[in-house]
Amino acid sequence: MTGKITLLLIFILCVYGAKAQVADTTQQYDIFYSSPKTYELAGVRAVGGGENYDEDYLAQMAGLSIGMAVQIPGETITRAIKRLYGHGIFSDVSIAIDKIEGDKVYLALYIKERHKLSKINYVGLKKAEENKIKEKMNLLPGAQVTDLMKSNLKMQIEKYLKEKGYYNTNIRIIQRDDPDHSNFVILDAIVEKHNKIKIDEIIITGNKLMKDGRLKGAMKKTKEKSLRNFFKSANYIEKNYDEDKFLLVDKYNEKGFRDAVILSDSVVQISPKRVKIYIDVQEGNKYYFNNITWVGNTIYGSDVLSDVLNIKKGDVYNSKYLEERMTSDDDAVSNLYQNNGYLFSRLVPVETISGEDSINLEVRVVEGPQATINKVIIKGNNRTHEHVIRRELYVYPGELFSREDIIRSARELANMGHFDPEQIKPDLANVNAEAGTADVVFGLVEKANDKIELSGGWGAGMIIGSVGLTFTNFSIRNIFNWDSYRPLPQGDGQTFSLKAQTNGKYYTSFSLSFREPWLGGRKPNSLSVSLYFSRQTGYSSSYRNSYYMSNTSQMYDSRQLMLTYGLSVGLGRRINWPDNWFTMYNEISFQRYQLKNWPYYIFSDGNSNNLSIATVIKRSSIDNPLFTRMGSEFTFSLTLTPPYSLFSNRHFEAEKDQVKYRWIEYHKWKFSGKIFMPLTRSEKRPLVLYASAQYGYLGYYDKNKKSPFEGFEMGGDGMSGYSLYGREYVGLRGYENGSLTNAGSSFIAPKSSDASLYSKFTMELRYPISLAQSATIYALGFLEAGNSWYELKDFEPFNLYRSAGVGLRVFLPMFGLLGIDWGYGFDDVPGRSGAGGSQFHFVLGQEF
Repeated sequence: MTGKITLLLIFILCVYGAKAQVADTTQQYDIFYSSPKTYELAGVRAVGGGENYDEDYLAQMAGLSIGMAVQIPGETITRAIKRLYGHGIFSDVSIAIDKIEGDKVYLALYIKERHKLSKINYVGLKKAEENKIKEKMNLLPGAQVTDLMKSNLKMQIEKYLKEKGYYNTNIRIIQRDDPDHSNFVILDAIVEKHNKIKIDEIIITGNKLMKDGRLKGAMKKTKEKSLRNFFKSANYIEKNYDEDKFLLVDKYNEKGFRDAVILSDSVVQISPKRVKIYIDVQEGNKYYFNNITWVGNTIYGSDVLSDVLNIKKGDVYNSKYLEERMTSDDDAVSNLYQNNGYLFSRLVPVETISGEDSINLEVRVVEGPQATINKVIIKGNNRTHEHVIRRELYVYPGELFSREDIIRSARELANMGHFDPEQIKPDLANVNAEAGTADVVFGLVEKANDKIELSGGWGAGMIIGSVGLTFTNFSIRNIFNWDSYRPLPQGDGQTFSLKAQTNGKYYTSFSLSFREPWLGGRKPNSLSVSLYFSRQTGYSSSYRNSYYMSNTSQMYDSRQLMLTYGLSVGLGRRINWPDNWFTMYNEISFQRYQLKNWPYYIFSDGNSNNLSIATVIKRSSIDNPLFTRMGSEFTFSLTLTPPYSLFSNRHFEAEKDQVKYRWIEYHKWKFSGKIFMPLTRSEKRPLVLYASAQYGYLGYYDKNKKSPFEGFEMGGDGMSGYSLYGREYVGLRGYENGSLTNAGSSFIAPKSSDASLYSKFTMELRYPISLAQSATIYALGFLEAGNSWYELKDFEPFNLYRSAGVGLRVFLPMFGLLGIDWGYGFDDVPGRSGAGGSQFHFVLGQEF
């Protein structure tokens, strides 16, 4: 009632105000509240700011229509004013009698429109901070400016800055007219951030059985300023502190203190820049698991479920570990059911206290019916053909539901390289418990993974340039289908690569390769074909005998020539033994080396041929090829040539080198093991430990016919600008390229010989900086050790050259893997002064 009286008073004041404004053109009307009269509304006229609006539209907004009965004074006018205010676009509204003719009334609407927003100026904020606040507010030019809008803007700025640790802020919102636009205003948000609030000390009381350091360490983002936390932020952020209090209690729960609680806590500001945090805890008793029973299980026996749960009577009570073993871990109890079709199964743990320190655990199992997969839906593949995706999946319509198979399918899709692995999130849709069916949805985001390589380097005293093109989603069957070119035919998952490298007259090489991952399209049998050619000339004798030559055109001697031709064909397939993570690859290859006046080889004129067969067995369970969080990769390979010396009665010790090495022979054994382990549970920013071990050995059938090719060159970045002949480069950071070749041998090996044996060990800590589709970036710190030997008898497993350092890796879709490392080699290399120490290494398209 009070509201109605107020509105009527406003109406009366507006009427008299209106009469004063139109006194010269309108007649004075006597209106009495005690004796209202009813009129027919004959017209509505807009006055003031309302002239910018259509009068019929304004009348409709007010709920007025021509011909309606209007009581003056009365509820109709009151409601009309309220409705116009309710639209939120007018700052002032009044209704007056324009004129009265008999029983008809004409009304005038006096309206003042609210100011509109032109723009917001942020003063005192960084550009990134400004953008974050704009995202939260989403205020667009033309929006009506209200006191509520300005209040919300101030509140959002204050809230955002508190999340960043700024609590002593002063924020003012100033409104001013826009000189360029009528009825538009500019808002200036003036922010004085001052300093962030730091945590001076965290004081914990009431803890008798848990030390302060362990409890403070449980809080991930709330740290006091100390040497122990030198590299961690000590900013006080209320949101982080609230979350960390739960983590502190969780730490108690992990150690058996099931009843632990925080009795009280307070944050006391001791200076404009510092606060102290006081936390009082009550630990309660330490509990242990007692009897563990299972109820409702018919598919699996209680003993089987208890073995999977892996909690025994007498173990310290740990709520976090219990939850992990029930549902979270890959081999949790719930997954035992879900991997066998029981999608709708549930586990309900019921805890009861027995005595003072024991917990009886009863797990109630609701198994439910088995579920089958109704549909497998693939979304987001704009370039890759659907059959290429489906052949990598381990889930099929009509099969029993299996969580393990869904995870495996997502992992295979990530390793294809055509999709952003960070955005492959399999989901369920149309889950029908009554019918026992569910759809599996794979939402994919395709990424550009074709690579263009344009690089330059320095080798052999000259600049070396290379250009390469790699198309990883090629489609050879559509090569004559011009509509499929984008810019080349793609979508079938084939890989086509071209590369050229040259420094002009001295060195030139070309290579071409093609890989079909599903030969025939029915089975995952791969076909690989590669061709390559290289041509290189030698140094002139005058250059070799001088330290410096001003005329570089005289560096090389075109009369010294080495040509290399190569062809390889390989077939790979997946094998299911010992498990289905294994693949086997077999390859036959041929290389021919033609020498003319070549002084760097065992003989200078003639030909060498290398016909070899290789077998590679690999087990890979990594989850992501770009930034691997978990899994392992083990590779064993054996490459061998026919044992020509065993089929011949010749004594090669007396043979000329041209005859001895016409057909080279060897057997080459290699092993590589890599393990990835997350050290934190964060999915977005996990700290990952990477460890690897590598071995290589080049053997011979006849010691007088030992192969001069296929040996190992060790040290540095593992790359070379050019290759004098067939060899394998093994990087070891912290040392110069090639400086550790035969460094462990007990005698000086022949000048032209590479190492026949090497071992290498690496340990890295990797931390992701960006896992976006546009660029995968991570930083690393490493420890590395390795050595190489000329003969097997020289092998000393603990005689290793050690190094440590830091590095950065950047994976760009168009350029592949790029990186830089700084390493420090700790050990001196005999005969190679300065080979160790501080070294920078560059990575291009490879890993160490």
